[in-house]
Amino acid sequence: MRAYLEEDGMNWARLVAIAVGAGVVVSLTDWFFAGDWIHRRYTYPEIWRQGAEGRAIALTSPLPFLHSVSGAVKLAVAVWLIGPLPLILTNAAFMKLHRVFVMSYAIGWLIKLTIVAVAVGWFLS
Repeated sequence: MRAYLEEDGMNWARLVAIAVGAGVVVSLTDWFFAGDWIHRRYTYPEIWRQGAEGRAIALTSPLPFLHSVSGAVKLAVAVWLIGPLPLILTNAAFMKLHRVFVMSYAIGWLIKLTIVAVAVGWFLS
């Protein structure tokens, strides 16, 4: 059984433990900062739903564990818009670069990020 979990040098049990641990930490961090800390100090009663919060917590806690290919691709495009694209365009504004090179470099980064996103989304789904 252990050899199956460590196929090709990959420790699958460790990967699952890391994913679950990260999801729990993210949930607790959200609860502390957005739920407990802010809710107690800066709240307007008419904003928050009344009643038991247990159902809402149970419904939203699994969300950090859900991954989809489309969500990963959206994240890849957002990362591209935030990181590589502005850097490439800034370089093009200050350096003598041909437009074809700038476009191919920018599109190349988008394609690389999309390939990684599809692979991660496929792997985690």
